Amino acid sequence: MYLLLLFVAACSPSEKPTDFVDPLIGSGGHGHVFVGANVPFGMVQLGPTSINQGWDWCSGYNRDEESVIGFSHTHLSGTGIGDLFDVTVMPVVGNVVYKRGDIEQPGSGLWSMADRTQEIAKPGYYSVPLKRYGIKAEVTATARVGLHRYTFPESKEAALVFDLENGGCWDSAKETFMQAEGDNRIVGYRYSEGWASDQRVYFVAEFSKPFDSFELKGENNMYGRASFATTAGEEIMLKVAISPVGIDGARLAMAGELPHWDFEKVRKDAVAAWDKELSRIRLTEQDSCRKRIFYTAMYHAMMAPMLFSDVNGDYRAADGTICNSATPQYTGFSLWDTYRAKQPLMTIIQPEKSGEFVSAMLNICDKQGDLPVWHLWGNETNCMVGDPGIPVVADAIVKNVAGFDREKAFEAIKKTAANKERGKAQRDKYGYIPCDLFHEPVAYDMEYAIADAAAANAAKALGKDADFEHFTRKSYSYRTYFDSVSGFIRGVDSNGNFREPFSPYYAAHRENDYCEGNAWQYTWLVPHDIYNYAELFGGREKCIARLDSLFIAPWIEEGNSSPDITGLIGQFAHGNEPSHHILYLYTMLGEPHKTAEKVRQVLATQYRDDFDGVSGNEDMGQMSAWYLMSALGFYQVEPAGARYWFGSPIVQRAELGVKGGTFVIETVNNSDKNIYIKSITLNGKPHNLPYIEHGDVEKGGTLTIEMGDTPVKWY
Repeated sequence: MYLLLLFVAACSPSEKPTDFVDPLIGSGGHGHVFVGANVPFGMVQLGPTSINQGWDWCSGYNRDEESVIGFSHTHLSGTGIGDLFDVTVMPVVGNVVYKRGDIEQPGSGLWSMADRTQEIAKPGYYSVPLKRYGIKAEVTATARVGLHRYTFPESKEAALVFDLENGGCWDSAKETFMQAEGDNRIVGYRYSEGWASDQRVYFVAEFSKPFDSFELKGENNMYGRASFATTAGEEIMLKVAISPVGIDGARLAMAGELPHWDFEKVRKDAVAAWDKELSRIRLTEQDSCRKRIFYTAMYHAMMAPMLFSDVNGDYRAADGTICNSATPQYTGFSLWDTYRAKQPLMTIIQPEKSGEFVSAMLNICDKQGDLPVWHLWGNETNCMVGDPGIPVVADAIVKNVAGFDREKAFEAIKKTAANKERGKAQRDKYGYIPCDLFHEPVAYDMEYAIADAAAANAAKALGKDADFEHFTRKSYSYRTYFDSVSGFIRGVDSNGNFREPFSPYYAAHRENDYCEGNAWQYTWLVPHDIYNYAELFGGREKCIARLDSLFIAPWIEEGNSSPDITGLIGQFAHGNEPSHHILYLYTMLGEPHKTAEKVRQVLATQYRDDFDGVSGNEDMGQMSAWYLMSALGFYQVEPAGARYWFGSPIVQRAELGVKGGTFVIETVNNSDKNIYIKSITLNGKPHNLPYIEHGDVEKGGTLTIEMGDTPVKWY
């Protein structure tokens, strides 16, 4: 805490980290980022929701379209599937039709176009005028409470409408309830089914001005209209507290977090909360554009996981029961994405939160029988492949993160790995998952192999030799899929034959042997065993030559290609997570200059200070975490490997608040031309390794990296 206060104090009054955050970066294209008001890791994410809820509107917002059906209290940031958008509030004037409406028919429903020319999006605050009603909307938030401020025109028919019908994209309401308590409070709940099969959100809403009437409207009374008479320029504020447990939990949140009506105080407190967390990395950088990209990436990386327990510690467990914990609980575990860079980053700059995340994952395991895959509002969605919870828990074990029982965590790993679901029965029987017996077999099996390697590292850290040997053997299952003739990873059937016909360019979205990818990308999904893998190609040099071909192969699209295959350099797809480690394989294989060249190319071309500034789905912080780690100069390739492989830092100087104090990364002679590492010193002593251990980072110190314009052998 003392260190963070020093970091905040070190910022001049005119320059705080939040000054360099632009929440609209990634709000266009395929970024899918949340735009609205929240605090770091908060339960409430309060922002606009659009009529259009297709793939590029999974967050509720896309910069290329201006409709608004209201301001919802829950959102997802950067996902490829839409859900949430719970408890939507729309300010209106006059008579309206109580449904979403049709953007092609003005006035057909409960919506308005937003005036994007006057839109303001900042950490903890969002504002936009609604053209149809002449209303200015402003929102801010605490962790569990959203605060609205609406400036109305003169009207005898002004209202705030609560919409419990519309959810996010695939979500639909199953049961709703609303009722007034007096003339300034509404309570209710929304049960829905979508990506989360049984989502329950409870709320309490309080008004700064008593309403003249409250009426239930629309089909099945899913809309509630609180009506007012307003004068020109009159402001009406609304507080909405939410809970996953019950209405009483929402009451506690309201009383505990927002007992007053001071909008500016809440806004300033939200900014202060963001500044505190963003100050965990203090960046010295003259390029303001680069600084905006960096701090916006940090901002996006701390959207999730989201808080999922009430102020008294109550939470809805994975089996639907109500439990209590002194440790905060979380939801929104997009683990297939975030185990690669997001969670490792958190172990460096958010070690306390990392322990809380793992503790929450272990509680989920207690109730559902295994570690989460993609957990959302108390529900296991089983979205994506493999056992992505294992690398996260194993990483925390290996790094000795505090806040959870390491032995219990390892038992959760073993229990998760041992279940027979999601292709693991076939894997146990054949030693791999046959392509004629299971869907997306290569992707599942290779992710299981990565999880096994992570489990082996955790076993080694705990001195469990038998478990280490068991999981290490299992981590080699990927080798069955390697075709030495073509040099690609390919599906193999239950008779041991490669799938025919075969094209490395073929990709059918969630319908072929891979998951959101093709053979070009999946051939390199071996971050845990690259040295042995190189021998399958015939040695290191042949492996490197094959890796080179990935970046020069033409982009040929065969089949129903996944929309997630974006950010292309040849067949390398930075816009999707299976490619994220690939650039650093060059460093591991002894050619770090190629890592440097490719990393600089990706940093420069696929992360921009622009609406379409993220090359693929943000995926709850993973895309941003890749940028942050790579900008600092290293990346954790091996899951639970506890070492970070060097690339090409772009920062001038960064001070990281770590467990042991401050870890400083400083570069010498760094520029857009000087992209190659010449030498590294750690605390003034030569560091002749291509990686740095997590232990060296977390205890603090100074890493000095000298850069040059010519490749040299520095390790």
